[in-house]
Formats: sequence, C-alpha cells, structure tokens
Amino acid sequence: MDPTTDNAGPSGDPGTARDALEALRAEIAKAVVGQDPAVTGLVVALLCRGHVLLEGVPGVAKTLLVRALASALELDTKRVQFTPDLMPSDVTGSLVYDTRSAEFSFQPGPVFTNLLLADEINRTPPKTQSSLLEAMEERQVTVDGTPRPLPDPFLVAATQNPVEYEGTYPLPEAQLDRFLLKLTIPLPSRQDEIDVLTRHAEGFNPRDLHAAGVRPVAGPADLAAARAAVAKTTISPEITAYVVDICRATRESPSLTLGVSPRGATALLATARAWAWLTGRDYVIPDDVKALALPTLRHRVQLRPEAEMEGVTADSVINAILAHVPVPR
Repeated sequence: MDPTTDNAGPSGDPGTARDALEALRAEIAKAVVGQDPAVTGLVVALLCRGHVLLEGVPGVAKTLLVRALASALELDTKRVQFTPDLMPSDVTGSLVYDTRSAEFSFQPGPVFTNLLLADEINRTPPKTQSSLLEAMEERQVTVDGTPRPLPDPFLVAATQNPVEYEGTYPLPEAQLDRFLLKLTIPLPSRQDEIDVLTRHAEGFNPRDLHAAGVRPVAGPADLAAARAAVAKTTISPEITAYVVDICRATRESPSLTLGVSPRGATALLATARAWAWLTGRDYVIPDDVKALALPTLRHRVQLRPEAEMEGVTADSVINAILAHVPVPR
C-alpha cells in the first residue's frame, strides 16, 4: 500500500475506495511512527470482515494504532481493559432492572461498536475471553435467549502481551482460530524511536488525535465498495490448490502438534484476495499468498515442546513450508 497525498473522502466507488484505504497509511502515520505492516494488516482484516490479534511488549503503540485507525475511518470505537476480575457481562452487556417500569431492560456492553479494542485480552481468565466468541463469529450477542445483532462493520482488535509476561493467560485454541490475523508489533528502530520522542517533545498528545491532525479519509461506504470489489477478485484453481497444499503441509510438519484447519485455509485465501485487490490487481498470484501466510497462519499452529526448546518458532516452520511447497506457474 502506498500512501496518497490527497485525502479521498468517503465515496463508495471501488476505484476511489482503494485510494481512500491507501490514504490510511499516511493519515495514521500522523499519530503512529513506523508500523506500516500493522496498518496494512488491519485494513486487510476490515476488507475480509475478520478480527486482529496484536502482540507486542507494552508501550509500542498498539492501542494508539487502533484508535488512529478508527479516527481515520470515521468509525465508532470502544475500549475494554481486560483484567483478572472482568466479567463476561462487562463486555457483552446485561439485563438491568428498571424500578420505574418494574421490568428488565438490556444495557448494551462495549461490544456494540464498530471497532472494539480489547486491551491486554490475555490478562483475563478464559471464561471472559470466551464471551467474545459469539460476537466474533456470529456478529451478535445473545442475552436471556434473545440474539442482538452487532453493528456493521464490526472488528475486534485485541492486544496481548507475550505469554511469558507475568499475569497472562494463554488464549484458547478455539478463540485464536477466530482471529483472522495475528500481527506482531516490534520495538521501533532507533530512528523511529527518535521520531517518537521528538513528537512528544513538540507537544504531541496521544489522547488527542484531532490535535495531531488525524482526519477521516474513508468511511463505511468505502469499505462496502471495497469489499464488493474484493469479492470479484479472481482466484484460479491453481492458487486454491496452492493454499490447500501449504495448510496440509503444516499438519504433516514434525515440529507441530497442531496444523492449520480448513478454516485457516479459507482465511489465507481471503486475505490473499484482499491483498491482491489492495495492490491493484483483480486476480490473485502466489506472492499474495506468501505475503499473508505468516500473519494468517502463525497463531493457528502449535509447536511441539521439544521443537520450542530448540528455538523453533511458528514463523520459521511456516517459512520452511513456503520454501518447500511447489509454487504454481
């Protein structure tokens, strides 16, 4: 994705929708320094109606990145700080007794938004983590037997600290599989860190994105037009077979106890398709699959303990598979 210099306002036209989504990088860069791959991943997730898991040490602007994205897309956003005592109803909402009407009424939780920032999701027990499963998969919340639809678009952007950090709970495999992408947020380079400190010295306030100059450059109409265009992007039988071969190879890897499920294969096909459209093509090529393989698959595999002790990582296993599986011509 290359940034555009002009702000392409919400339009709904597929051509200008791509320009508007490309402009997100330049707009978010007004608040966040040097996280272009993560911005691209979030846009891909929005196009695929998927959810994103952001992993990185505290203090690398994961929360700021999501807030800047919501501002640049003119989406409603809410934030939930996940803690050990957080209850499922604190996320989804609950029935509240109204003394005046002597009836129970539903009080919506923060999940009723366009972009839900689930901050430090792995600091809460699995029971509360699982409260998001229905919302993520069915895009609705059921309370007292009544299903309540969530807004569209709806995206969960969950941040998590590395599992070796104190006070963290590993996410259940079923929930990990519901995240379309897992994006790793690295520590900034020396120059990027200098830029961050320079901005703060000049008065940048991460809590006031409007003052930082972040403006809406796209909106729901652009997303709808972009999704319709992505759905028309051609996928050849050879590309479909290539995705299947990659995912099947993970199930046969001696370094893994758990390979990629058919849901993961479907996710890789979808993300490659979105990336192809973003780069200006109406058909998918093998390089699109390779470009999205790591963020789409890394959280869907499970390493054997002995492989982990030898320093093997999920990324290294997937890279080895990509180098081994024949590429269609």
